[in-house]
Amino acid sequence: MSIFHKSWTILKRFDRRATAVSSPGMSVPLRSAIDVMRAAALAMALTFSIAGNCYAQRVAPFDRLVGQWSGSGTIELSNGSRESIRCRAGYDVQQNRLQLNIRCASEGSNFDLRANAEYSGGAISGSWSESTRGASGTISGKAEGDRFQVVARAASFVATLTLVTHGGRQSVMIRSQDNQSTIRAVSVNLRRAG
Repeated sequence: MSIFHKSWTILKRFDRRATAVSSPGMSVPLRSAIDVMRAAALAMALTFSIAGNCYAQRVAPFDRLVGQWSGSGTIELSNGSRESIRCRAGYDVQQNRLQLNIRCASEGSNFDLRANAEYSGGAISGSWSESTRGASGTISGKAEGDRFQVVARAASFVATLTLVTHGGRQSVMIRSQDNQSTIRAVSVNLRRAG
């Protein structure tokens, strides 16, 4: 139930009680007080409704990503070995458009992932590139609450990217669907800088 409906329900209950209490023989000051209270309740209901709608419009899915993030994780290679990695991520958001850059490095491997994405009606679309391997392609997926589920595609490469943000913490999981890729998966936990 929306804030407006909750507020309106409370207002109607109050109005019924006020009407039941009032009577033709009630004094003018008391009737005036009840009228003032009705007006105040209506004003509160409208205020909560407007505030709720503004908040819902203001919190777009990309907004929670804004800023610089850093952290560590693991990278799983095609030979089954795992390496520790350090990562930095930056997100620049303008309305429903996102530019992201995730850079990670381990002892034997590194990658520099960049993407431009747009959000519309729950769907995410855009493009990506990875400079150390000269790969690029398209991204598509969806945003649900604090979770982004995206598929990155190139001519001979497909990977899934899952990104979940809770306040100042973020987890990133990238999994390659290409058997020929030297990197099978990347799992990183990040914290917002500052």
